[in-house]
Amino acid sequence: MTGGARYLLADVFTDRPFGGNQLAVFPEGGKVSPELMPVIARELNLSETVFVLPPDDPEHAARLRIFTPASELPFAGHPTVGTACVLVAEGMVVTRPDGTAGQEGAAGALGLTGPEGADFVLELGVGPVSVRVRGGGQTYHARFDVPRLPEMVPDPPATDELAKALGLGVDDLRVPGWKPEVWSCGVPFLVIPIRDRSALARARLDTSRWERSIAPTGVSHLYLLSPDPELAGSSLRARMFAPGLGITEDPATGSAASTLGGFLGVREPEPHGPFSWRIEQGFEMGRPSLIDLEIEKRDGAVALVRVGGDCVLMGEGRLDID
Repeated sequence: MTGGARYLLADVFTDRPFGGNQLAVFPEGGKVSPELMPVIARELNLSETVFVLPPDDPEHAARLRIFTPASELPFAGHPTVGTACVLVAEGMVVTRPDGTAGQEGAAGALGLTGPEGADFVLELGVGPVSVRVRGGGQTYHARFDVPRLPEMVPDPPATDELAKALGLGVDDLRVPGWKPEVWSCGVPFLVIPIRDRSALARARLDTSRWERSIAPTGVSHLYLLSPDPELAGSSLRARMFAPGLGITEDPATGSAASTLGGFLGVREPEPHGPFSWRIEQGFEMGRPSLIDLEIEKRDGAVALVRVGGDCVLMGEGRLDID
C-alpha cells in the first residue's frame, strides 16, 4: 500500500517497548477529513489518536486534534508527550531566524535540537501548550507545561457509592488527609484515594452502578490514587477508568497527573517552592508507566504544573482511506 493516511505508533510514559500507553499519530492530519477522524479513532481503538494540523498561530509548531474511541478531547497528556516526540523524530519542527518554531514547509525541516532539547508550542483545545523534547533514535523524553492550572470542582459523589462502584469497602478509600475530590485542567477527573496497593489492584469498576450513581454527576474519569507505590523512586500508584469515553482502563494518563498538581499542591504545607512526584500507572494492566509531575507554589498557590515522561517510537502504518 503506497497511498492512504500514514500514522506512527508510540508507547508513551515508558522507556521500553510494549509498556506505557499506546498512541497513534497522523503527522499529516490535514489529509484526513474531519468527518473521518472520530471514525479512525474508533477503528484503531487506542486510548487516543492524534491528527496533526497546521497551527493557527504561525509562531507555533502545530495544532492537534485528539480523539478517544468515543469522543474528542480538548487536552490530554500522553498524546501531547507522544506527538511532541513524533514531530521531532519526523523532522517536522523547524526553526526560523526569529527563533520561533513551526511545521515543516516545502523547503524541508531544520531540526530544532540542542543540548537542552527542542522547545516549541503546540495548539490544543485548551490553548497553547509549551513542550520540550530531548533524545533521539527510538527513545525520547518530553515534558509540557499544563496550559490551564488545576481547579477543584465541588460536590463529588458520596464515598460509599464510590466504594460500591469499585467493588471495595469504604475503609479501602480511607487515606489520612485525603478525600475524593474532582479536579480539572480542562478535563475533570474524580480523584479517589485508595488505602494501599493491594486495594488498588482489587478495584473493579461496576459500569452499571457507575451509570446509575456516578455518571449523572457529570464524572467520566475515575482516577484512583494510592500513596503505596511499588518501585523505589516512585511516590504514588494510580489507575484510571473512563467508561464514558470508551476507555475501560488507561495505562497512563498525563491529563490526570496534571490535575494532581492541584490535589497534591493544596496538601503541601509549605507556601513556596518546587515539589515533584513520580506516578506509577498501568502496572495492573501489564503496561507499566511512569509519569513525572512537578509543581511550583508561590504565596501558597500552585503557579505552575509540568508533566513529563519517556516515549518509545514503535512503528508506522497506513490506512487505505483514499
